[in-house]
Formats: sequence, C-alpha cells, structure tokens
Amino acid sequence: MNIQWYPGHMKKTMDMLKADLKLVNIVIEILDARIPLSSRNPQLQKLIKDKKRVLVLNKEDLAEEKFTIRWVQFFKAQEGVSAVPVNSVKGGGMRRLKSILQRIKIPSQRGKRPVRVLVAGIPNVGKSSFINALAGRAAARTGGIPGVTRGKQWIKIPPAIELLDTPGILWPKISSAEMGFHLAVTGAVKFELLNSQELSLQLLEYLYTNYPERVTARFGITEFSSDMMKLLEKIGRRRGYLLSGGEVDLSRTSENLLKEFREGRLGRFTLEQSPALQEE
Repeated sequence: MNIQWYPGHMKKTMDMLKADLKLVNIVIEILDARIPLSSRNPQLQKLIKDKKRVLVLNKEDLAEEKFTIRWVQFFKAQEGVSAVPVNSVKGGGMRRLKSILQRIKIPSQRGKRPVRVLVAGIPNVGKSSFINALAGRAAARTGGIPGVTRGKQWIKIPPAIELLDTPGILWPKISSAEMGFHLAVTGAVKFELLNSQELSLQLLEYLYTNYPERVTARFGITEFSSDMMKLLEKIGRRRGYLLSGGEVDLSRTSENLLKEFREGRLGRFTLEQSPALQEE
C-alpha cells in the first residue's frame, strides 16, 4: 500500500526537535509493539545520535507476548538499548520504566535539577496516553486519531522528572509497501487519507494466510474463499451491514473490520517479527 502523509506541521516539528534535544538528558522513543520496525522514524534516529534513550513498546496488550519478548531481547543485543513493553491504558510497565530512567547516569548538574526527558514517536502510537499513565494524571491530551498533539508541552513527573511531549511525526517518503500497510492498518495515518476497502481487503489477505481461525472465531465463518472481496461481503452479511436492495455496505463493513482489528477484538497480533526470530 502506497502511503504518503507529511503535512507542514510535521516538518516544523522535526525542526523543533533538533532544538529541543539540546534541552533534555534522555529520549523515550515510543513504538507500536505490533510493528516495532515500521513505527520507528528513521529521521528521528539520525537526530538522536548519541543521546541516551529508552524504547517503549506501547500497546503491548494488542501484540503477541512471545514476539514482544523477542523484540526486547533484540534491541538489547543489537543496539544496547533497554526496551520496555507498556500498556498505557492500564498502566502496565510503568514501574519498570521509572526504575530504568532512575538508573540511567546523566552528566552532573549543579543543584538538584530534574531529569529532562523528551518523548517522541509517530502519530497515534499512544504518546499522550503513555505520558498520562506515567504521570498518574491527565497531563496530556489524548485521542484515537493521529495528530492530537500539535505543540510541545513540559509535564512534571514527581519527584524529579520533567517530560517534554512532542507531536507525532512520520517521514517524507515511505518507500516500502509493506511498511505502508503496517502503518495504515494500525492507525498511524489519518483515516481520511486511506482507501478503507482496499486496506480491509489487504488485512483479510493477511488474516486468511496467517490466522484463519481468528476470522472464524470473530465472524463465525467456516467456509473460506481465496477471493477476499467475497470474504468481505460474507462478513458484511453476517453483521447485517446491508444497503437497500440487499447489497452489502462494503464501506461500513471495511471500516468496522479495521476498527475491530485496531481495538484488539480480533485478537493480539504482531505484524513484524524480530530479525533474529526470522532467521530461526
């Protein structure tokens, strides 16, 4: 899937990040645990350089646990970076993350200044929900669509941490069709920019190939066709999404399928396996 979404405010945000990195001691990079590679912004990697950082594998409750464990091991072995699985909705993983942040050695500072941490990631990866869970209060605006956070804001986390929240940013050119699919199906791209029917057909192809039992469990379909359009129509009829005349409302069916996938109602999925696991 060819996905390109790089509005003007993302360019401004990238320029802003260059300046903000000088103000912080540590960078927390938020990734989607379902797509740890596709949710990493390559431009951000270049900006961070040698800055101390921690990876947060957010939405771990939507990813397959065994694969998340391997991703944590991979990042530690290949990059020497701590990766922490987190469920921002329920606050899972926050204690471990705080412990890691407290153990990171930073250059000595005069007086008792707080540790300053910049939080960055792609759109709709859950940065604001993560900050609220870490702060223990509604400190940042949240939303189920990409682009909720537009301006930077400092948030105090007692006893001695200050977080800088930043808007989600993609990069100018997403060259891989597979990466485009991963970003689109997990909700990193604005829904208005997507062809929901095309995306849902691609999702069904993925489910048909890898997890047919999930389709059976969720929609009660036992007889499959390799024709994804027929499968989509079957799901629409099962749900009663019909237009006048008895035709299936493909638009509503597609949007509902994508919504249920993103909310975890079809089960937990990890769309990308760590390179070490792929080799095995």
